[in-house]
Amino acid sequence: MSVDAKAELVESVRSTLRGAQAAKRHMATAPTRVKNEALSHMADAIWARRSEILAANAADVDAARREGQPAARVDRLMLDEARLQQIIEGVREVEALPDPVGEEVERILRPNGLDIRKVRVPMGVIAMIYEARPNVTVDAAVLAVKTGNVAVLRGGSKALRSNQALVAAIHDGLRQAGLPEAAVSLVAHADRDAVDVLIRARGLVDLAIPRGGAGLIRRVVENASVPVIETGVGNCHVYVDRAANFEMAARIVVNAKTQRPSVCNAAETLLVHAEIADAWLPEAARALVERGVELRACPRALDILRRAGIPAVAAQEADWETEYLDLILAVRVVDTLEDAIAHIDRYGTQHSEVIVTEDEDAARVFLASIDAAAVYHNASSRFTDGFEFGFGAEIGISTQKMHARGPMGLRELTSYKYVVYGHGQVRE
Repeated sequence: MSVDAKAELVESVRSTLRGAQAAKRHMATAPTRVKNEALSHMADAIWARRSEILAANAADVDAARREGQPAARVDRLMLDEARLQQIIEGVREVEALPDPVGEEVERILRPNGLDIRKVRVPMGVIAMIYEARPNVTVDAAVLAVKTGNVAVLRGGSKALRSNQALVAAIHDGLRQAGLPEAAVSLVAHADRDAVDVLIRARGLVDLAIPRGGAGLIRRVVENASVPVIETGVGNCHVYVDRAANFEMAARIVVNAKTQRPSVCNAAETLLVHAEIADAWLPEAARALVERGVELRACPRALDILRRAGIPAVAAQEADWETEYLDLILAVRVVDTLEDAIAHIDRYGTQHSEVIVTEDEDAARVFLASIDAAAVYHNASSRFTDGFEFGFGAEIGISTQKMHARGPMGLRELTSYKYVVYGHGQVRE
């Protein structure tokens, strides 16, 4: 990029951020009724513009296929009417949720008569940096609007047409409710330098949230000079304990791996207790292979699978730490519950971890020991999702511990301030 082109890009992005800052006070003081009207109009506009949105998305998908993008990435990019309806359902659910802004979290009455109230307030301007997931465009926008925040969106270049069409519908909704279009802005520059401008714009960006693969998240976390909430890579595990119900365990593993393998809460590693491996693993593995899953197995698991005539390859060390986002599953036989926990401690990414067992003591130890944003007993990891948790949508799944952890809904997009009421008190 030439010096002039770089300067033009920087000025363009910063101009967008200045517009976002100008909209911040308007959004922070917008009544709940007006914000809800905007969400309702957005949902209507997305459906009204569905032909335009789907045509733009088809162009993005066609380009991705011509470039030879993996099927899992194409799936994350793709929209159809059913997925648009799901997106709209999420908008409606957020509209129906209580507005957290202004909520009194705590009240302290001091002996000197001071009335101190801890109240939820918007974060401000949120830079959302993500990859080719058009649904994130809408999720981020509606959650920001509901919480009185301002969203500056920088999606992946491969979804640019889709994002532009979706943001046009979002702007329709904002205009109809009398809110500024700058409450939701799209940075349309494909060059990665645009990301650097966003994450270093101190004074213009209050918070950056990266959502995507390990490379994107690492780049933002390591190079940002604005506050960042780290959303996580999902190297998720299902541990099938010796006391597992066999049918339930197979159903959970198949769902966690195959229901939508391209997302961060899909299972990437299966751990099986040695006492049941011979009896349970072949049938579960056969169900996985029938659904197109490639198995990469430790020596003990590989021996069991080959004796059962089930195709598998030998796992390498890298397989235990890989987020495949594809129909690939690493399989390891472990001798004890403690061995399963140790494996997850070493290779997990603190996202979502599952134990399948009828042994309540084993479940209790697993749930207490595993350090992750979400831990499950007898349920699929696929539920780590803002919609499934009743948040309407999510802006990301945080795998850090400060401020927010797990699916980030409305409350996670607020901070707080202390509002202090007095009647002339002065400090002696």
